[in-house]
Amino acid sequence: MPEGHSVHRITRQFARHFVGEQVAASSPQGRFAGGAAEIDGRTMLSAKAVGKQMFLEFTGGLWLRVHLGMYGAWDFAGDITTDATTSSANGRMGQTNQRGTVASGAAPSGAGTEGENEDSLHSIGAPRRARLRMAEAETLRSSPGEQDDTFPAEPIGAVRVRLLTSHSVADLRGPTACEVLYPEQVAAVLAKLGPDPLVDDPVEAEDRVVKTIGKKPTPIGLLLMDQSVISGIGNVYRAEILFRARLNPHTPGKLVPAESVRALWRDWTYLLDIGVSTGQMMTMDGLDEEQFTRALASRDDRHWVYHRTGKPCRVCGTPIVMEVAAARKLYYCPVCQA
Repeated sequence: MPEGHSVHRITRQFARHFVGEQVAASSPQGRFAGGAAEIDGRTMLSAKAVGKQMFLEFTGGLWLRVHLGMYGAWDFAGDITTDATTSSANGRMGQTNQRGTVASGAAPSGAGTEGENEDSLHSIGAPRRARLRMAEAETLRSSPGEQDDTFPAEPIGAVRVRLLTSHSVADLRGPTACEVLYPEQVAAVLAKLGPDPLVDDPVEAEDRVVKTIGKKPTPIGLLLMDQSVISGIGNVYRAEILFRARLNPHTPGKLVPAESVRALWRDWTYLLDIGVSTGQMMTMDGLDEEQFTRALASRDDRHWVYHRTGKPCRVCGTPIVMEVAAARKLYYCPVCQA
């Protein structure tokens, strides 16, 4: 499931290329025909992300709320960028990279690849006409040098909603939630979400997280995934943040010292910033150039414990443990996080 950094990057794509534009909305699949008709022809006013949810504001007081869930992805085409933060190029923002794909700038030829590459680090230049998928990772559908002369291309597959401007198009597939809301309904959704480091006041948000976790008997490993406690953390960041803190995931929240909770929040803020900037869930610090190149090419060289079941802990050598907690896989070191 896309975690917070991915959703923030997607909304920045909208902010850069759709906000201020009149949007033609349709539902090629037909399942969102009514909602698409409500926002069709309106101008997009803003795009914001809170945790794993995104909100697109249109004239007339209407908002499009999207939660990608496990299978959702946005396909962008036309004049778009692969790096929605600082640089420009072309590609796809979606759920995961396609196995075997090497994105531009991800790693030099000869670097190891195992289908975990994520584009955006070195893509520079004016927006070009191409295609990009965005979700958990970002995958180019055509290279930065290629020109896709068919615009807009006919929608392919089960496109829930298509948002089209004179120069860019975004197709949404497979979301868990896709609905048109009024401002009061948006406010109700937001009221149920925990703080997001990129949205909320940092001091107030940190205090709120400390107060909330300090009351809970629930294991901290579950609390970090609870979107009403903290917005945006998913399975990868959960495992990595807990390891970086050397904290046992089974520790009840109310037994985690307040200063440790503050440290967790600050580390999430730090890692989220890296994720939004690079497009990758890079959770290992202090990598040299060779190690960083490997990390770009392979997830196994990017994380401390996530998806490393049975492999030796990078610190103590103990095999990493995986267990199922609340129907999600939990990875940790039984010694470093004892």
